[in-house]
Amino acid sequence: MQAKSTISQLDHIPVLFVYAKNSAQGGKKAFDKLESKLSSMKHRKFYGVLEGSPENGIFRACTEIMDTDNPKQLGLEIWTIPGGKYARRKIKNWLDNLHQIKPTFDEMKKEYVCDSSRPTIEFYYRENILYLYLPIK
Repeated sequence: MQAKSTISQLDHIPVLFVYAKNSAQGGKKAFDKLESKLSSMKHRKFYGVLEGSPENGIFRACTEIMDTDNPKQLGLEIWTIPGGKYARRKIKNWLDNLHQIKPTFDEMKKEYVCDSSRPTIEFYYRENILYLYLPIK
């Protein structure tokens, strides 16, 4: 059993993104495509954002827009991750624990009333730390 969630208030986050084919299952290919368009990953924040279910929802591989980014030149779309109140949990060594993402979100949904008008967020904080954000009412 994971530790209890903490509550966070997130600001809106303007991002560049690539849609994933096959919803969350296509996330790795979407991130590979996103990263291939960037000159550097240094100092960038990356997010996986899902609207709807992991099986057939809309998944975006995102990076926060930096002042030096030219979205048109990069061939990337712009979007804003909605801010608001979110429950947050941490997954350590996430590359080895990708299988924990869905069950962790499911646990959080038992703990809180989910605001389905906003997406769930995966924030890749470090190479070994992933934060999961569930939008709550």
